[in-house]
Amino acid sequence: MLCGPIKVLVVEHSPFVRSTVGRELNAQDGITVVGEAKDAFEARDLIIQYRPDVIILDTALPRVDGLTFLAKLMEHYPVPVIVCADPATDHRQAALDAIDQGATEVVVKPPVNDRAALQRLAQELILKVRAAAVALRRPPPIPVSATAEPVSLRSVGLNPARYVVAIGASTGGTDALRHLLSRVPSDFPPVVIVQHMPEGFTGLFANRLNDSSPIEVREAKDGDLLTPGLALLARGGIQMTVRGRVGSCRIACGSREEVNRHCPSVDVLFHSVAKHIGKSAIGILLTGMGADGAEGLLAMHNAGAVTIGQNQGSCVVYGMPKVAADLGAVQITTAPADVPKRVVEALLARSAAGTNTRS
Repeated sequence: MLCGPIKVLVVEHSPFVRSTVGRELNAQDGITVVGEAKDAFEARDLIIQYRPDVIILDTALPRVDGLTFLAKLMEHYPVPVIVCADPATDHRQAALDAIDQGATEVVVKPPVNDRAALQRLAQELILKVRAAAVALRRPPPIPVSATAEPVSLRSVGLNPARYVVAIGASTGGTDALRHLLSRVPSDFPPVVIVQHMPEGFTGLFANRLNDSSPIEVREAKDGDLLTPGLALLARGGIQMTVRGRVGSCRIACGSREEVNRHCPSVDVLFHSVAKHIGKSAIGILLTGMGADGAEGLLAMHNAGAVTIGQNQGSCVVYGMPKVAADLGAVQITTAPADVPKRVVEALLARSAAGTNTRS
């Protein structure tokens, strides 16, 4: 638990971005920018002097690149890090590498000469700094129980085409999703996912998830058909819903308007799943700051779906699933890697009861 204002260090090679972000953050109640560094060497000295609570890190630093600095940082001073990335493809890849190395969040820098966009970036960073400040400094370990082999649905008499799995995640969700999707059987029901992530990153992130999962994972497109063994990740910057009924359900990409400060929003997806899939759905809400997805998971619960929330001990930020649990929306609480097993158990229990309705 932090005492006093959140101490922030800004590590950014551009003087204008550095000063703009620092000024806006410093103007906020409860946030103090303790230093601004143009490279890793200045950052190291400021870390020793001020012991910041959150670091905003540019991946394209001079002399020592941001990824190399981050690796050393996580080894010697593990602290929540928000990565500020350029929109170019190679920098987006570096930002995702940074997430793999322990960074908490990623944002995209606009062109330096776009003052209005830089102001919007600073406002976004204010929210992410507050979220990062309550994040765990070290990711929780994978539970031992997750080492069991995933159970094929068809081998236990379940038809995966009769269900749809909807997942929402935010801060810490990239790692949680990787653990979850690496444990699913190849005949897992169709999966739709919202992970809060900037536009331009979700396709690359989907490819990374695909590399570690027995099922196909890719970025969703309007009109995509949901089929067993396929996971579709909402594209950054556009709302995603489902339409149709289980067995013939398709993706619908909608507006760019933010809901709960997010686009895509977990609530938008979950409410559509509650409406169209109802009792044949499984809703899963993972780690994240705020409340996005909590009301939607409650709607799924009320429609008869199986609902799962990530447990506090495995969350980087126990925010979204806690709000859902407080609303009474969560039936099952578990760690991400155990989710596939718990899904199969819940569906078997319903099958044994001879009903697909909520018990």
